[in-house]
Amino acid sequence: MNRLSFVPVLLLAACLTAHGQTSSADAKSLEEFDRAWGDAALRGDRAFLNSIIADDFVNLGLGGIQGKAESIDILVKQAEKNKAMPTPPKSSFDYYMVSSTPTTATITHRSTTTSMANGKEETSYARSIHFLEKRGGKWQVVSNAGHALSDAEVLMYMEHEWNDADIKKDAAWFERNYADDATDISSRTGAINGKAETVADVKTGKTTMEWAELSDLHPRVDGRFAVVTGVNHVKGRDDKGVPFERWASFTDTYIKRDGRWLVWATEGTEIKKEQGVTKPK
Repeated sequence: MNRLSFVPVLLLAACLTAHGQTSSADAKSLEEFDRAWGDAALRGDRAFLNSIIADDFVNLGLGGIQGKAESIDILVKQAEKNKAMPTPPKSSFDYYMVSSTPTTATITHRSTTTSMANGKEETSYARSIHFLEKRGGKWQVVSNAGHALSDAEVLMYMEHEWNDADIKKDAAWFERNYADDATDISSRTGAINGKAETVADVKTGKTTMEWAELSDLHPRVDGRFAVVTGVNHVKGRDDKGVPFERWASFTDTYIKRDGRWLVWATEGTEIKKEQGVTKPK
């Protein structure tokens, strides 16, 4: 695989770790606060939840509006239910965006939940939005909202994950998210590779990607099939250690199997910096 010449990178506010006047240190601290809250909810830690959730807390969930006591009860009961399962659901939080002032903060992130149903793994995605205020010198959660992600949004996150996997040379991501019959066409050489060759190249390839930015990202979904197009600006080093900078337009085709989107085909075309692309109407 030679995908380094057209790696998609998701350019959404959701991918930013800090925003506005929030320093990187404050953003990191608030992300740690949010993760601690999430972990407490997963284990049903009523005492911890009581300490960080404000008395006037409002939860704007799909089940309606709930206050502090009801929201904590729901979380604790769900945690107890999960513990009784042979294979309890697993949740993770990533792609944080944090914005804050000295006394207020907004935190958003993606939530991923994986569970077993009828012997098959199922994964659901949502975007959460939390509002905090600093009271008595400590952060308190005053409101919470969220929504399930559409297929188009899930695919855009996959594009970002794809980029992360390339940078980290994470072969496991490609093993999990490439369809067994996937094809990968190099934007530089035109070589056609299958899944096995792609995974092997991630493990042994000498070319490295150090930075990438995506523009003109357009996802389109039709039933079990989807296409994401865009332009990538990529920086890295080739197999001889020589720095490179490239632009490429790309088309990524996905197929949904057993409830999961998988990369089915991917192809890129190297372009000049000033070319750009024509947006679909």
